[in-house]
Amino acid sequence: MVVLHTGMKFVIAGFGRVGMRTADVLREEGHDVTIVEIDAMKAERAREEGFETVLGDCEDANVLEAAGIEAADAVAGLTGDLNANFAACMVGNEYGCRTVLRIDADYREELYNNYAREVDEIVYPERLGAAGAKTALLGGDFDVLADLTENLTVTSIRIPAGSPVVGQRVVTLDLPGDAQVYAHGPDDEPMSIPLPRTTIAAGDRIAITAPPEAIDEIRTSLAPEEPA
Repeated sequence: MVVLHTGMKFVIAGFGRVGMRTADVLREEGHDVTIVEIDAMKAERAREEGFETVLGDCEDANVLEAAGIEAADAVAGLTGDLNANFAACMVGNEYGCRTVLRIDADYREELYNNYAREVDEIVYPERLGAAGAKTALLGGDFDVLADLTENLTVTSIRIPAGSPVVGQRVVTLDLPGDAQVYAHGPDDEPMSIPLPRTTIAAGDRIAITAPPEAIDEIRTSLAPEEPA
């Protein structure tokens, strides 16, 4: 059985809809999450939910240091303020953290490209619903959820050489736990919504939504088949 890595430390700036659900998913998977929130009411809610919480501005390096960023594996700027998110990521870069930046869909492409050069990943929460509509229009036979629910998690899985799904079309994948594929791409390249004829090669990555308890089984189903 493939064993998931647990016990990573994450700092999340913002405890709105996106930050709260991201924090919930990470905690369910056994990770250590600290919230940074400038709004006192949201910070109190985070504490009531059982999260270590620092009240303060994520643009302030001292606040992020109080949240333990020096020991964090990754920091995510998930507030509704792009500048605040970017500042938090830049502090994360100074500490060698993986950085994830939330950016709203209405920002122009040139701005997106400028930010993309400075962070590890950019997320567009508002565009997930549009991605689902695009998939349906292209003929994909799977659903893309417009939002995460309490019962689902999102993860990225690399397809190893020898996997039984190599050569299959992405849209025909039948994964355990009713997992749904919403993005695909070659290793080390950005993932995108797969076209109906897109096939899987060894080393590709797929992004899925699935119940947390199904992730181990899904990874096992994608592992190379053992000789009889």
